[in-house]
Amino acid sequence: MRSFGSDNNSGVHPLMLQAIIDANRNHTIGYGDDDWTREAEKAVKRLIGKEDIEPLFVFNGTGANITALQACTLPFHHIICASTAHIAVDECGAPTKFTGCALKEIVTSDGKLTPEMVRPLLHGFGVEHHSQPKVIAISQTTEMGTAYTPREIKLLADLAHEHGMYLFVDGTRMANACAFLNVSVKEMTVDCGVDIFTFGGTKNGLMVGEVLVPLRKELAENIRYYRKQASQLYSKMRFISAQFIPYFNEGIWLENAQNSNAAAQKLAAGMRKAGVKLTQEVQSNAVFFTLSEEETTQLRERYFFYDWDVEQNERRLVCSWDTTEEDLAGFVSYLRTIVK
Repeated sequence: MRSFGSDNNSGVHPLMLQAIIDANRNHTIGYGDDDWTREAEKAVKRLIGKEDIEPLFVFNGTGANITALQACTLPFHHIICASTAHIAVDECGAPTKFTGCALKEIVTSDGKLTPEMVRPLLHGFGVEHHSQPKVIAISQTTEMGTAYTPREIKLLADLAHEHGMYLFVDGTRMANACAFLNVSVKEMTVDCGVDIFTFGGTKNGLMVGEVLVPLRKELAENIRYYRKQASQLYSKMRFISAQFIPYFNEGIWLENAQNSNAAAQKLAAGMRKAGVKLTQEVQSNAVFFTLSEEETTQLRERYFFYDWDVEQNERRLVCSWDTTEEDLAGFVSYLRTIVK
């Protein structure tokens, strides 16, 4: 079955499978004390141009997020995020469970936070009756498929640092943002003053795995313990980390993101020609649109996808690294037959 339900639904890139196969020889030390993990760490350091970091490999995005947020917070802190953020909507309360922190959600039209939106929440510092602002958390790209520019990220980082706070970036789809904006990971993170970020693999061609990168020494100090407590320390770590070697060294992360972004642009163009209204700018691999209940029911007879805002009849489609021209043409052709 081919679908546009999620980039989690796609298969694994052949070179990622080959990396796992190549790592499946002989015995090695477990829990990341192996040559594959050391080489993958070097690849991350080259990618962002920093040698004095300790990247950590984990199973999935939620695990990466809660490990990062624990490193940034104490239970009396709170975390500021968009109301659509993955940590607020799709992680079953895990960030609050593991950190003890409240989430302060901000409603946005495009999923992006701005300093003007955040500033009104920056109060109560030093007052024991109030939870203390400590983290501004953003998603890159956002859950609405939009991309923060480096300047927008830097403004949020500067605001956070003015108040002794951290900027955390959930980078599950950061590759798509880099591809859309034509900027490097270094320009998107280190150069903007980001304090800690994740970089996704699972949604972009890996079988399993994300990498967590603390950019401040104090955030790295205890983060390995948080990873262990969150059940994210894989005993056979080489089968995660081995994938990141070709992923970064051979540019597969960027190539895959470029492919899924390009597919989304073609899909959006075909939908517009079919008379379908798009509700968000297409800046990554996601397309948001409105369709009536009747038309949606007919479309679901052939394709799986998710509702987004049911009250507004808003739906979401997501392209993947392996979305084909045939996939796009078939979807748009069928859509034209049902759109009134």
